[in-house]
Amino acid sequence: MSTPPLLRIDALGVDLPLDGTPRTVVHRADVTVPEGAAVALVGESGSGKSLTARSVLGLLPGNAEIRGDVLFAGESVPRMRPERLRAFRATEVAMVFQDPRAHINPARGVGDFLIEGLTTARRVPAAEAVKKVTGILREVGIADAERRMRQRPHELSGGLLQRVMIAAALAAEPRLLLADEPTTALDVTTQEEVMAIIGEAREARGLAMLFITHDLELAAAVCDRVVVMYAGTTVEELPASRLREGAAHPYTRALLASRPPVSDAAAELRSIPGRPLSGFEVPGGCAFGERCPRVQDLCRDDRPEPSPVGDATAACHFPHTPSSEEADTHA
Repeated sequence: MSTPPLLRIDALGVDLPLDGTPRTVVHRADVTVPEGAAVALVGESGSGKSLTARSVLGLLPGNAEIRGDVLFAGESVPRMRPERLRAFRATEVAMVFQDPRAHINPARGVGDFLIEGLTTARRVPAAEAVKKVTGILREVGIADAERRMRQRPHELSGGLLQRVMIAAALAAEPRLLLADEPTTALDVTTQEEVMAIIGEAREARGLAMLFITHDLELAAAVCDRVVVMYAGTTVEELPASRLREGAAHPYTRALLASRPPVSDAAAELRSIPGRPLSGFEVPGGCAFGERCPRVQDLCRDDRPEPSPVGDATAACHFPHTPSSEEADTHA
């Protein structure tokens, strides 16, 4: 019997009430993260990335209706009893949020925030917890760790506070790290430093990671595989090394084409026609159909299911393949 992947999000669907009526915000999310691997979840705002990531921790709203499953080492997260879910959150999975100031109590010191999980969930003595997190703060690039432990969150810069969030996640000794756009609010230099810290910590600890981002190039640089979401659906999954040359779904290819070329600063920026849809706006057919240059009648009538395309998977009736690209060239 084969060992299950560390994380498997299997045909996840999420409905939330809107004006009293259940509306689908995630139609189908399929993500697999093997032990020790890094997988990126990429897409525009409103595509369902963060909801999908929060489902791993059981942090969806209480009135959410869930379909499919979220399996951690073969165990269903939605079916966990409350006491097991608390232990799971404290010991198995940790999350680095996009905005650290929104997730650290401003009325308490940084040290209190860092040791709370160790002293309450793991029953680590306070002095031992302080020693441990002080060491981790130094590991993530905070040299004057003892002084920072005594400060309040508002006394730290955004970059330092994100390092504190990473330290809190590492202190839990998780098997899986969820990183929800951890560099969005930081300047470019600090972004690089934060991603280097996360990469080094992952390698040293053998951590798996689900990395949520808007940046395709960053996703390809730091992850093994890339999963692309659009309007509440994972539309493509492929090796990060083949992202630029091997993308099969028209949406992924359009995202890649919209990035300005580094070699030509004067090049005209390309955009994707139309506007991105939220999950609850999706029509009966393909969600990307109205913006897709390859759309046909079948796309408007029938929502495509994920299908193999070489060593990738794409939810598209007419994915790009080497043969189809040749046909497009001669058309």
